[in-house]
Amino acid sequence: MSISDHITLAEATKSQTAIRYGIDNSPTQGQLERMRVVANLIFEPVRNYFMKPIAVVSFFRSKKLNTAIGGAINSQHMEGMAMDLDADVFGGLKNKQIFEYIRKYLDFDQLIGEVEKPDGDYEWIHVSYKNNTQNRREVLIGFRHEGKMHYKKFT
Repeated sequence: MSISDHITLAEATKSQTAIRYGIDNSPTQGQLERMRVVANLIFEPVRNYFMKPIAVVSFFRSKKLNTAIGGAINSQHMEGMAMDLDADVFGGLKNKQIFEYIRKYLDFDQLIGEVEKPDGDYEWIHVSYKNNTQNRREVLIGFRHEGKMHYKKFT
């Protein structure tokens, strides 16, 4: 089953942690509908613009899975409204390019360049979209300090 032209449901719900611990990571119908919106309004425009494969490294997370991985207690992944992308998996594209495209051309709730690398690229991109509400267009950069993730406003 596909949720968009380039994302299957299996890809959007796959988690090594869920497999390892036997956690059910199946979305409800409402979560699935929100996933379709994010996939079609965020992922597909990026994929079609760059015409290169882009890995979806995290999309939907059940509450139990989110807890198991130490995700934020209010993570939009649990609602099917957020995805993490990583261009490095397939190569030929930089995460910074994805970040800049989304920031300049798409509507979003939150966009995070997760962990800036020495070369100015990011380890991965987090992006969320709220359907039927005002998106904040919040842009952040994530960084590690003393073993914890912290965030600063993008300038």
